[in-house]
Amino acid sequence: MKIPEGATDPKTRKRLRRPDLVAQQIREQIVEAGLRPGDRVPNDWLMPEAVKVSRGTLREALKVLEYQGLISTRSGPGGGVFVASVEPGEAIRLLDNLFLFDQPSIADIYTLRKQLEPELAAAVAGNLTDEAFQALQSCIRLYEDEPQTAEEEYDQRLAELDFHEELARHCANPILAFTCSFLLSLLRDMTVCRSIYKEPNPGLRATGLHYQVQLLRAIKSGDAELCRMIMRSHMFEAEKYMLERAAMRTRNGAAPDED
Repeated sequence: MKIPEGATDPKTRKRLRRPDLVAQQIREQIVEAGLRPGDRVPNDWLMPEAVKVSRGTLREALKVLEYQGLISTRSGPGGGVFVASVEPGEAIRLLDNLFLFDQPSIADIYTLRKQLEPELAAAVAGNLTDEAFQALQSCIRLYEDEPQTAEEEYDQRLAELDFHEELARHCANPILAFTCSFLLSLLRDMTVCRSIYKEPNPGLRATGLHYQVQLLRAIKSGDAELCRMIMRSHMFEAEKYMLERAAMRTRNGAAPDED
């Protein structure tokens, strides 16, 4: 039998603990009432008799919502339970944990990056404020010069990822921006990627710089199609390099966490 939209599968409900069910009920009330971050959650929603559970179960339910970032509690005069907003960074950190012990492959990540990053670049074309444009230029300045140490080169590689993160911050499509940021977080978190980033490769820095300077020019001119083309080429080159280096490390018998 098909479950009506918005309803919960009865089989799933049976697997949920009582506090989780209560948390789900309060969450639905918040959505249906149109409460916004900073609004107080009505006290009558939080009475044990209203949700038909014990005080202990209700406390656990509120802890679930607080852990999920959906509510915050304040004590003292004017205190109570308030609706909170989930920050994208916090949500990404939780999702990172989903793949902590079963990490995706580099190819898995770039399968999405090759599709999404060109659209991200096109979305910001001609739509950046002067301040946002300067923020992107600041990322590039961090790796314009030749690194003097291995540590500095590693920092430059991370700054290249920060350039893409900065693009996502200025994308009007929140789902596209969030997904691109999440993929970047996975790359930063993967042991094999961190090892590759620590390997000296002056040519890679020059190639990335070339693409990003070109991209900035296209963004400033508002040419969305050119932005797509530049970013697509950049992603294919980046994937090729990462896969080649990962394969080389495997052939050489490098340990996953070896620097």
